[in-house]
Formats: sequence, structure tokens, C-alpha cells
Amino acid sequence: MKLMRYGAKGAEKPALIDADGAVRDLSGVLADITAATLGKEGLASLAALDVGSLPVVDHPGRIAPPWKGLGKFICVGLNYADHAAESGMAVPFEPVLFMKASSAVIGANDAVVLPKESGKSDWEVELGVVIGSTARYVSEEDALSHVAGYCVVNDLSEREYQLERGGQWDKGKGCDTFGPVGPWLVTSDEVADPQDLGLWLEVNGKRVQDGNTRTMVFGVASLVSYISRFMTLYPGDIISTGTPPGVGMGQKPSAVYLKPGDTMRLGIDGLGEQRQTVHAWNPQLIDG
Repeated sequence: MKLMRYGAKGAEKPALIDADGAVRDLSGVLADITAATLGKEGLASLAALDVGSLPVVDHPGRIAPPWKGLGKFICVGLNYADHAAESGMAVPFEPVLFMKASSAVIGANDAVVLPKESGKSDWEVELGVVIGSTARYVSEEDALSHVAGYCVVNDLSEREYQLERGGQWDKGKGCDTFGPVGPWLVTSDEVADPQDLGLWLEVNGKRVQDGNTRTMVFGVASLVSYISRFMTLYPGDIISTGTPPGVGMGQKPSAVYLKPGDTMRLGIDGLGEQRQTVHAWNPQLIDG
């Protein structure tokens, strides 16, 4: 299934995408898509629906994050060897973990708003792994059974804040609007192999990232198992699994960073596309 939410902020409605690509409203059978929906029972109930009987939404408008109450937003750094190289950093011997603030989360096509005085904001297309059942010290063999599904993430990053202002990476990763998620959550039964997904990103129509999850240093099952040793993973948590090369920081002959008016388009095979326009600091775009 492809699960999504649509509508203005604070008034989102649940929906799914049918086999023909039409948006079908779920409001009559479900108040909202939440962390509880992502468990095996919740997904089984939705899978049993007569999709053809659900109302079609011809003009859904704003596409919201695919589930309400996203929990921990856990990210993995330098998880593609060629991205580590373009960043001038060594390939890690264990996964590098950091967190994005929940206030960074926005819908797939919502406005990206640069922080005040930002000069080095960057793009990163990533595979998001959404947890569906509690995972604590799980084996790698059992790890994927705890995954509800997958989605597209743009792990936006302010490189000055991340790398030049001391401390950990979080201050450059958790800025408001720096976590677009969606457009859909695609349940794991529809993703045959999370280690064979093409992912790409364009800036102003130019393809700058073009990779495949098969080149991850640490695969999805390994990451879920590893992270569950350090923190309990709960339904609704998301793991953003790293980015292939082609980020702005690594452009040649010199780095290229986002500026107001730029547009980003990004996607992953079978998981949909995002489109964002970059704006200068404007709290109304964040709160509205």
C-alpha cells in the first residue's frame, strides 16, 4: 500500500494511493494515519479494505507527512563510501548516528525555508525506513520484520552550522523545514529489496545526485539492528539512511549551496517524488 495524508496544516486527512494512482480518502474508516496505524494489525486492516469503494480525491492539494506523530528522526551519516570521499571524510567503521528535530519535518512539497544568514544549506536525497513495531536489541535477521515501510527523505543540511560551529552535527541538520518526508509511506510488502532502489535529486532541473541503495556501507537490516542496541525503536520512528554523492558541498570545481528561488526535485524508485522551492527566512512559511 501507499499511504499518505493531505490537506492544510492542522486539518490533514488520511488517504491511500490505489493501483491506478488515484488518491482514495480514508476518513470514513480511519481518523488519521498515526504510529498505531503502522503496526501489523493496523496495516492488515487497511489492506483488507475494498479500495474501489473509497471516495476519490481529485484535487488533494497539499501533501502532508504520511503519518501523524513522527517520533524519533534518526539519521545515518557517511553511509555511502563515495559520499564520504566527496566530503573529505573516512568511511566509518560503525554507523555514524545523529538526530533531526521533529520540528524539521514537513510535507514532500512544502516550502524549504533557509535559516537566518544561512550561506551553506545543502541537499541530500535519502531512503527513509519507518518503524512499525517496537525493536530493542533485534538481530539483523529479524530487523526487517520491524519495518512498516519506506519513504523519500530530503536530509537538508546547513554545512556551516554542521561542521564549522563546534559540537555535533545536529545544529546543522535540525533547522525548521529541513526534513521533508513523503509523499507516501510505501509498506514493506511492496518493496522487494530495499538494497536495490535508485535514488536521485535535481536542483533547478540539473541532475546532481544519481545513486542506488545497493552501495550503502551499512544496509537497512544492519542499521535497524545496530540502532536498536542504543535506543528502543518505536512505531512511527524513522531512520534516514544516508545519501549518495552529488551534494552541494562536493560539487566541483567549487561547492554550490541553496539560495532563495532554487527548486529541488528528488525521488526513489517506487516511493514517489518530492518537489520543493527554497525561500529566505520567513516564519510565516514555517508556521502557516
